[in-house]
Amino acid sequence: MSNPDYQQLGFYLTPAHACSYLPGREAHTLFADPGYPLTVADYALLAQRGFRRSGDYLYQPHCRRCAECISVRIPVHEFIWTRNFTRTWKRNQDLTIRTGLAMFRREHEQLYLRYMKDRHQEESPDQGQVHQHLSFMNCVWMDTRMYEMRLGKKLLAVAVVDKLDQALSAVYTFFDPDHARRSLGTFAILYEINEARRQGLDWLYLGYWIKNCNKMNYKNAYAPLEYYRHGAWTRSP
Repeated sequence: MSNPDYQQLGFYLTPAHACSYLPGREAHTLFADPGYPLTVADYALLAQRGFRRSGDYLYQPHCRRCAECISVRIPVHEFIWTRNFTRTWKRNQDLTIRTGLAMFRREHEQLYLRYMKDRHQEESPDQGQVHQHLSFMNCVWMDTRMYEMRLGKKLLAVAVVDKLDQALSAVYTFFDPDHARRSLGTFAILYEINEARRQGLDWLYLGYWIKNCNKMNYKNAYAPLEYYRHGAWTRSP
């Protein structure tokens, strides 16, 4: 990196491991040095280069024979509100949304467990693992926020985001599977887009998009969408 602040920052490539997204593929992951005293500003710069956060670590897929994991982001001031998005937004205007630090309580753990059992049965954690999963969404050096979405007193959804200098970065969202009609996952992204605009930020990072991974297809609905490929952001994958 050309920035002199990064002269001491090293990067480490993992050995080959099974790809989490594409069956039968081998993957490699590039990590920023976990011993380096990272800051929010560091992540903001690395996010512009396709990195993501997991716990206290910053990483990027760096596979030798595959380049299908593409970092994507929404330029929030140009976001296009479709009819479906508008309907979803209006449908959830009866929710109360509270912003706070990402501090997970028993109530959040119970909602997360129900969500995982319904949406990801093959990888659903048991009660003893839930706290560990949620704690990995947080970070000791990051400005991480949580949007609690309630209907009256009932917690329906939790959206976790990182606050960068020019963007919000969506970390994870989990919600009540009994309220499918509300499209709470979509509403959470719309709320984050609106929040980024309200705060005068430029982008909402959505993580990685993979063309041949069905779990990633929902990101195609958000336009315009910017893709990080070959060292630059473009509007075509």
